[in-house]
Amino acid sequence: MGKVAVGVAVGLAVVACAVAGLMVGRRVKSRKKWKRVVGIFRELEEDCETTVGRLRQVVDAMDVEMHAGLASEGGSKLKMLLTFVDRLPTGSEIGAYYALDVGGTNFRVLRVQLGGRRSLILSKNVERQPVPQHLMQSTSEDLFDFIASTLKQFVDEVESGSELSPSKTRELGFTFSFPVKQLSFRSGTLIKWTKGFVIEDLIGKEVVECLQAALDRKSLGMEVTALVNDTVGTLALGHYHDGDTVAAAIFGTGTNACYLERADAIIKCQGLLTSSGSMVVNMEWGSFWTSHLPRTSYDIDLDAESHNPNDQGFEKMISGMYLGEIVRRVILRMSQESDVFGCVSSQLSTPFSLQTPLIASMHEDVSPELKEVARVLKETLEIPEVPLKVRKLVVSVCNVVTRRAARLAAAGIAGILKKIGRDGSGRSRSDTKMRRTVVAIEGSLYTRYTMFREYLQEALYEILGEDVFAHVILKVTEDGSGLGAALIAASHSSYNVDREQLL
Repeated sequence: MGKVAVGVAVGLAVVACAVAGLMVGRRVKSRKKWKRVVGIFRELEEDCETTVGRLRQVVDAMDVEMHAGLASEGGSKLKMLLTFVDRLPTGSEIGAYYALDVGGTNFRVLRVQLGGRRSLILSKNVERQPVPQHLMQSTSEDLFDFIASTLKQFVDEVESGSELSPSKTRELGFTFSFPVKQLSFRSGTLIKWTKGFVIEDLIGKEVVECLQAALDRKSLGMEVTALVNDTVGTLALGHYHDGDTVAAAIFGTGTNACYLERADAIIKCQGLLTSSGSMVVNMEWGSFWTSHLPRTSYDIDLDAESHNPNDQGFEKMISGMYLGEIVRRVILRMSQESDVFGCVSSQLSTPFSLQTPLIASMHEDVSPELKEVARVLKETLEIPEVPLKVRKLVVSVCNVVTRRAARLAAAGIAGILKKIGRDGSGRSRSDTKMRRTVVAIEGSLYTRYTMFREYLQEALYEILGEDVFAHVILKVTEDGSGLGAALIAASHSSYNVDREQLL
């Protein structure tokens, strides 16, 4: 072989070795990057761990805080607000009742015709209206006059052709989903506005008085007979359909729960008299906190950067408003530690750009190539095509965050059951009787996110055990904030109260 040929062969061998070395180096570097990303996931998985033992510690802490909140004002992270609702619908209510649901940039008016037999709602009329932007920053009189005008038009339409006795006053249940200090069954003062409303003259005022004045100005012949929270409305609706309903929880954008408590257990209001010996308590459990909650660095940062730091800790770990944001923060950190997701996009760096419905769609993607995961990453977070193993990792992140949320939600429900003696903890071995217990549940996080719902039910089974869980029913309701308000108005109507006493 000539010298030139030998030289070329040697040169090619050197190049080949260099290329091979470069490729090996890249593979080693790639493996290191992937190892860092997997390490971040393992850390998340460990920090979010919710063993049965840990969940039972959360249950016990919830029970303790509930007792403390009932004992004194400010004695607990749980507000344990009195609702003065001491009568829940029984299903025997008859007649037509109205409801007004004001909870955001839209409000709804409803008319419900009850037929006197449980689960029989003869008819329901509903109208939804947006609140004009200028009225959200106007005066209380302008706002309630607008609502009253809409209500009057609605009444004229649904009652067209019907005859109303001149002596019969229309009764209205009012759901007002803003922070209110309830003073009685039908009165409360606004503490502060949220959701974009800035009507200064209503803060500190009695909201029912303002609404009633507007109704009177329109000569509607309508009386506001109940002021309720949306969670309480969910309990009322659940109890209307099933008399064993003793608690309600909402899992949606936010989360809250309420339950039926013995009046003599509400120590902070000693001497409180109720016709039934019990009262619905609005827990406001979003503010619950205990050191047993599995908090991560992502939760800490999210809380610190929120508009209400050191508040609503439980809600920030389990509600729909925050789950997508937690997942986004995890993916962002992975992107910062490695290039497996490519360059960090502006959308990935934008808080709350990933909404919880999108993590549900990724989590529940069953396509072989995880096409939905790829679509969400590309269209929402501006992350281009990533390998299948990276898409699988995203699904795993969604799974860890959602599983923790659902299992903590189950612990909250179990805490209520423990407080009212429905968790089986006080039973002896020979006592085989367990009361049937129904918990009404509302909210898209539970109704539309299958994995959240299944994880919640699984955790409740683990906490309570098979024997007790068999007697606990989680029953979905729909429109507690609307129908529930009308039903509470009906159950407290003097007409139905007098009628029940005669039966």
